[in-house]
Amino acid sequence: MNIRFFITAGLLLIPLLASCGSGPGSFDRDRLERDEDLAEALANDLLAMSVTVRDRDYETLGGYWAESVTMAAIPPAPEAKLKTKWVLERPWHLGTGTEALDRDEALKRLESLVGRFQSIEDARFKVKHSSFADSGHEGQAQIKFFLVARDEQGRREWVKGTAHIEVVRQSGEDAVWQIRHFVPDSLMSKVAAVDLFSEVAYPAGLDCVFPPFGVGRNQGFVSHGAAVADVNGDGLLDLAVTGVERNRLYLNAGDGTFTDVSRESLVGSAPIGSGALFLDHDNDGDQDLFLAAVGNQMLLENRLIPDGDLVFWDVSEEARVDKPAVGFSALASDVNLDGLTDIYVSSYNRYGTVMPDSWYQAENGTPNRLFINLGDGRFEEAAERLGVADARWSYSAGFVDYDDDGDQDLYVANDFGENAFYRNEGGRFTDVAGEAGVVDPGFGMGVAFGDYDNDGDLDLQVTNMSSTAGNRILSMLYPEEHEIRKTLGKQAAGNSLYRNDGDGSFTDVTRDIGGISGGWAFGGGFVDFDNDGWEDLYSPNGFISGKTMKDT
Repeated sequence: MNIRFFITAGLLLIPLLASCGSGPGSFDRDRLERDEDLAEALANDLLAMSVTVRDRDYETLGGYWAESVTMAAIPPAPEAKLKTKWVLERPWHLGTGTEALDRDEALKRLESLVGRFQSIEDARFKVKHSSFADSGHEGQAQIKFFLVARDEQGRREWVKGTAHIEVVRQSGEDAVWQIRHFVPDSLMSKVAAVDLFSEVAYPAGLDCVFPPFGVGRNQGFVSHGAAVADVNGDGLLDLAVTGVERNRLYLNAGDGTFTDVSRESLVGSAPIGSGALFLDHDNDGDQDLFLAAVGNQMLLENRLIPDGDLVFWDVSEEARVDKPAVGFSALASDVNLDGLTDIYVSSYNRYGTVMPDSWYQAENGTPNRLFINLGDGRFEEAAERLGVADARWSYSAGFVDYDDDGDQDLYVANDFGENAFYRNEGGRFTDVAGEAGVVDPGFGMGVAFGDYDNDGDLDLQVTNMSSTAGNRILSMLYPEEHEIRKTLGKQAAGNSLYRNDGDGSFTDVTRDIGGISGGWAFGGGFVDFDNDGWEDLYSPNGFISGKTMKDT
């Protein structure tokens, strides 16, 4: 008999199939369900406790600690020392002994860790592994925690660690888990000597806020994007943004601010898009705007040339790009080397209405689109003919000449299916992901190429989701070496980095470089943040903002 279980990663469900038999992978269904319910309750209580730590609300924080606590000493914050470039580290040294404290003493000890900060931006406590007594009122867990804060000198500091805890919960509907034993296993702290970036959306005039999820037009799970280009020929980069209410076009004023010209440019009058892409589709010298969309794809022609007015006309039908797709993103390249820019659209499916036919080998997404530029203002949709009509719930893609033969190859990140790497063979494509070693069967969200090791060739970063809950449940079901654990573990492992070996193949170096889990990660890519000649990685993450930390 097969049983279906689900690993919850936010709102995403990962089914697990296991047999009720003996040997690896067998389990007591009722006990697993009970333990995961208890673990989820503990995880939610720790998230609520995280808010009290962030707000330094010690009175409410006390409700999550038992009257008597066994606790290890937390040493005073050591002086931060330069580690590399602009990053300093605090060399924490943890003791091994514990002592019994009352609740107030335990809170004072915790306050010694967080009380020195000028402000706390974020704090999180998460459950990695847990087990519970038969009574369901006692348990123990391995947790991880982090704080992002400003230290005594106003520098941004990131503190993270792991700890072993024991918890107890009284009977009753409103009872919360309380910590009665807390021993840190590891503690590290990094301090930024300088602030590389500051949030300036509001003074720049870019502080557009979506309505909360479930309100107004914000009803779906569709991603939205942005694109930059100089649309009015003044030498400054302007910004197009898609959104749940309308598309927007912002002109760069050159003084650090932007002007919203969505209405007069007609960009705001076009149907709502998802992915935004600037390209000069007609080679007339100005930047046109392509919008991937859930529905028919759109092409807005910039009339700066020849009319002299910054107005975008919808030429989707005349250009023959008005083809249906669940378009999540788009990118441009000259795939057939004819001097004209072509367009590739990554197409997903209507998740919730249609469910994937597999969680890591799905093939029931909607086909991707490849629009070949014919040079007369029209395009031919040729994805199937040219071999790139991937139907594995595609999220994004990236063009690269990985084999140095002069044409553009194509990597496609698929959410519920294995990823594709299409080698360009004279304008037609062949999927070589397997032989190149980059199938990467995680929940693919983003693609980026960059030379992370400065050896002269382009390496590959794939953005995937990482899930603490997923790893926790898998550890309950299967030993680490079990094949199912390895397969499904990839679904919760996070981002991947592949080194280009220069011979047409890649090597997975994710663990070698330290691991790059990014939560519910999307997009991102390579950029040299500190101008030191080495490409760094940025990975945005998040999903739906809810009213509490529990419903995100």
